[in-house]
Amino acid sequence: METNTPSNANRLFYGSCFALITTAFSFAIAAGILDQLKTELELTAGQAGLITSMWFLGFPISMVIGGLIYHKVGGKVIMQFAFFAHAIGILLLIFSGSYMLLLVANLLIGLGNGCTEAACNPMIADAYEGNRMSKMLNRFHMWFPGGIAVGSLLSSFMASNDIMGQDQVWLLLIPAIIYAYLFFGQSWPKAKVQEAATIGVNLKAIATPLFLFIGVCMALTAISEFGPNQWVGLILAKSGAQPMIILALTAGLMAVARYFGGDMVAKFNQTGVLLGSAILATIGIYLFSTQTGAMAYVAAIVFALGIAYFWPNMIGLVATKIPKSGALGMSIIGAIGMFANSIFQPIIGGWIDSDKAAAAAEGFTGDELELVSGQATLGTMVLFPAILIVLFTLLYFWLKNRSADDASPIAAQ
Repeated sequence: METNTPSNANRLFYGSCFALITTAFSFAIAAGILDQLKTELELTAGQAGLITSMWFLGFPISMVIGGLIYHKVGGKVIMQFAFFAHAIGILLLIFSGSYMLLLVANLLIGLGNGCTEAACNPMIADAYEGNRMSKMLNRFHMWFPGGIAVGSLLSSFMASNDIMGQDQVWLLLIPAIIYAYLFFGQSWPKAKVQEAATIGVNLKAIATPLFLFIGVCMALTAISEFGPNQWVGLILAKSGAQPMIILALTAGLMAVARYFGGDMVAKFNQTGVLLGSAILATIGIYLFSTQTGAMAYVAAIVFALGIAYFWPNMIGLVATKIPKSGALGMSIIGAIGMFANSIFQPIIGGWIDSDKAAAAAEGFTGDELELVSGQATLGTMVLFPAILIVLFTLLYFWLKNRSADDASPIAAQ
């Protein structure tokens, strides 16, 4: 029995889930209408790419700022700003007819998304105890892939019924209004570790070898997850597989896996789960780089099970092993993941261009050229999770050998 769990914890948790669904819908639907907006507004590919980058830019900015002020202003205020940013950003996305307003719209939505992570991760860590905290963090984060899967299906359904472009964006307001209602008038839990409410203590905990090591791991887990996801559909479209089925299968399996994430952590502990995830992610990306046709779906299953536990358990690792880093520590770790991904996306694009030139020099053309060069790039991306196998093995023994005073292991439920 968890006597320290506040009475409104579940309501706050459900509000957090709808806030993350808003984030996922914005990723799925806003990205889906980008090509149409590009055509309507006669934008260049560079301009369209800059619009998308605003989503990623706002995310880490508000995560770090939110982490800095979380214990000063409270998660409730941060989520009020999140709703403001989401609502204004969504309305601008619907009614804007200019390039500059689209930039502002996506930046605001990105800021709202980052606030959601900055406020909800520490709230869940403070509201729940023991293994239940890990379970609820995993179930919270299941709604990002789950929301992407649902949002993509709804977007496809609306498109098939001639509801196109910016008219689809109205859908984003539904989960936003729901989370605003659930959070309205609610008090937020106090910091579980009182020292963690002090910025000086947070910064001291962050400036440790363990946190810096976890930060490196977070960068690699984010790239392992988002890197292949951004390119695999395009690459495997030339292999006979259906990209939308692969993406839906990946997102759906990730959501289901995260639902049971707490049970996995209870059985294998966080570092054990992360090590197993790195092994599966390595195998999954390797299969993507070598297989075609029906085997691509098998690769998607292995890959999804590999990356599913990365993000929530990296956040949970900071919450449980470095509790004095507080909300700021969780926010910085998440921001590292997003920032690393934004850096590596153009690098991966450069790898594809280079591999395509090399394949063309060997005489490949047409769809075969796209497939061969794309799979070569995926073969390079295997390095990310492969390095994580080594790092998580080191982390497993590092944490195992820590003294009881320095560690904060998950207690039995």
